[in-house]
Amino acid sequence: MRWAEITIRTTEEASEAISEMLAQVGCDGIAVTDPFEFKNTVENDPLSYADDGIYNSYGTDVIIRAYFAELDDGFVRMGAKNEEFFNPEGIGTIYGNISGKTMKTEDAVEFVKARLADIGQYLPVGTGFDGLKYVKDEDWANNWKKYYKEFKISDRVAICPSWLDPDSIEAEHKIILDPGSAFGTGTHETTSMCAKLIDKYMNKDASVLDLGTGSGILAIIAKKLGSGITEAIDIDKLAVDVAMENCTANGCGDIECHTGELKDANRNDYDLIVANIIADIIASIAGDIPARLAQGGLFICSGIINTKKDRVEKAIAEAGMEIIETRTDNDWMAYVCQRK
Repeated sequence: MRWAEITIRTTEEASEAISEMLAQVGCDGIAVTDPFEFKNTVENDPLSYADDGIYNSYGTDVIIRAYFAELDDGFVRMGAKNEEFFNPEGIGTIYGNISGKTMKTEDAVEFVKARLADIGQYLPVGTGFDGLKYVKDEDWANNWKKYYKEFKISDRVAICPSWLDPDSIEAEHKIILDPGSAFGTGTHETTSMCAKLIDKYMNKDASVLDLGTGSGILAIIAKKLGSGITEAIDIDKLAVDVAMENCTANGCGDIECHTGELKDANRNDYDLIVANIIADIIASIAGDIPARLAQGGLFICSGIINTKKDRVEKAIAEAGMEIIETRTDNDWMAYVCQRK
């Protein structure tokens, strides 16, 4: 067996959607090289340093490498790794569900190109597909790991891949989280802003709902910081499976993970609801959020590109919530909203 590596050059704006699409179609690993993240780290961390001119060497494209296992017959494994993934009401229909479990490598490339074109109808994808090459099986285990390192995601929480020594970084709480088939490792601005806001606003024993949990990272952060009843929901069964594994691996097995949408949440009185999704969905569900919050409860939302902030702010106001804090990171927005 060998590994097919598909490279995509894209924009920062579209990188999250493309990474999620690749996870949905069943790639076995994703590595993202984001020059904006590097520049932001150096500019905002007084302990970081970069030689003159290194910024330009990183360019302006976000480079995504997706890895698919190619079998001896020239087919690659595609589709969800769990039969329960198929959800005709969910996000799978946006990217196209794959009924079979394998596909010829050249057909898989064309399939990914088509999905990129779909995303391109809503977001600027840039160059898009930028080549296919193969990685030997014996090189796979370590080849893609070089793109990941430990990092602090908030004042008290650090994220560390399982192959690194968690003692290499100082933090009150450390979360072991590997990049995998469900998007969300904490490196994206939207996830990072949510983590910082959870760290700031969540009270001990607060009840928390993580809506669109992905890898489960935000629910795990909340639990590590002392949340009480914590629930994690995603419409993608594959993401829920991965979230459950991550919760267990981090000693947070009591987080309630299940498939569903906001209407499927178990309670109506959460102290904190977190949604790191996309602007259009946040705007569409904003009106239903207050009925799920306790009096004075908070709604933290992100995944909002700044070109759509007006729509989201309008929906929040119409829902009867007040924005008490706004954060920005590059072109992304995050809001803390309070039920009046």
